[in-house]
Amino acid sequence: MRFLKILAMLLLVAVIVPSYAQKKDEEKKPPANSIDAATGKILTEAIEALNAEKYSVASAAIAKLKLDGLSPYERSRVEQILATIDHSQDKYASARTHLLAAISAGGLNDEEISQTKYQIAQLFLAEEKWKEGAAALEDWFKTATKPNSAAYYLLAVAYYQQELFERALAPAQKAVDLAEKPQESWIQLVLALHLQQEHWKDAVPLLKRLINIAPDKKTYWQQLSSVYGQLGQYPEALAIMQLAYGAGLLTSDSDVKRLADLLLFNDIPYRCAQVLEEGMAKNILKPDSKLYEKQANCWIAAREFKKSIDPLSRAAESSGNGDLYVRLGEVQVQRSDWDGAAAALGKGLSKGRLKDTSNAQLMLGIALYNQKKLTEAEGWFEKAKSSEKSRKTAEAYLQLIQAQAS
Repeated sequence: MRFLKILAMLLLVAVIVPSYAQKKDEEKKPPANSIDAATGKILTEAIEALNAEKYSVASAAIAKLKLDGLSPYERSRVEQILATIDHSQDKYASARTHLLAAISAGGLNDEEISQTKYQIAQLFLAEEKWKEGAAALEDWFKTATKPNSAAYYLLAVAYYQQELFERALAPAQKAVDLAEKPQESWIQLVLALHLQQEHWKDAVPLLKRLINIAPDKKTYWQQLSSVYGQLGQYPEALAIMQLAYGAGLLTSDSDVKRLADLLLFNDIPYRCAQVLEEGMAKNILKPDSKLYEKQANCWIAAREFKKSIDPLSRAAESSGNGDLYVRLGEVQVQRSDWDGAAAALGKGLSKGRLKDTSNAQLMLGIALYNQKKLTEAEGWFEKAKSSEKSRKTAEAYLQLIQAQAS
């Protein structure tokens, strides 16, 4: 935060204090914009102590002055020094009081008054008094000739901290627009305001700009992908995640799973399965039943039924019910591996707690029928026809078995 620069004040006093060799016949009272020798000597003593961080010594020096006998110009300078002493010790409220007194004394020109008002606003913000700081900044803006980008940023922060997001947006954007090279945090603030208000389209160029500034920060890639998702632009959401993955930025479990989900959603199941496989090989993903099932579903969607067998078998083994064994049996049926289908379906029925028992019974009957095990198949078809859903198909197979037996 910018405040009165001690060194600058020292130079100021050095310029305005008259020489001690001045002629005796000079007027006893100094001009309105200067400081007499005695006062100047005390102020110099105070500033030297201040530069040495001897705050009590600086205060003691100022205490030698009779404030009521000072000119408006001298009084304003003294109040500025007192403000600096307090500010250096984080006594913000007292520093503000002295700055207000510096203005009230009447010794500051218009430019100095404006700068002092800005410093008062900064002190409010230093104490996290956001409402008062915003009001002080708004008052300062009324007379400021060329407000800089930092001032607009501070005003935006003050409104943001009050959760006045709509009011914060204009000054935040102004800060970015005015700066030749805006700070990353300034762009982040504008982005946060747009995201908070669900301005998804406005967020896209900001995130692209942040990626250009800091391409190694995966948060920006993730946010851009998510924003594209909010806009329903899923190919773009996927492309961003793929670029981040290729750059080695996606190093967490959730990162890789999101990429896999986007690949599957965008009908690229083969690559989805590969990404999951790579994630497990790199120990980014911790294998469990759900992960193996996800990988198997990717292979199945890619019609790579053989590659789905191993992950689906692993998922079925650790599952709490037999449904994944039934799923494995269905995959084996697709491959016309009747032995494998019968084995998987048998395990599923044994494990139990199935969502659709009759379907598993029907599929097992079909697998056994294709193995020419007609008697065993007949028993499962009889069980399957107890369900209205499976009855028609089960009865048709039973008729075939009866026809072959006669």
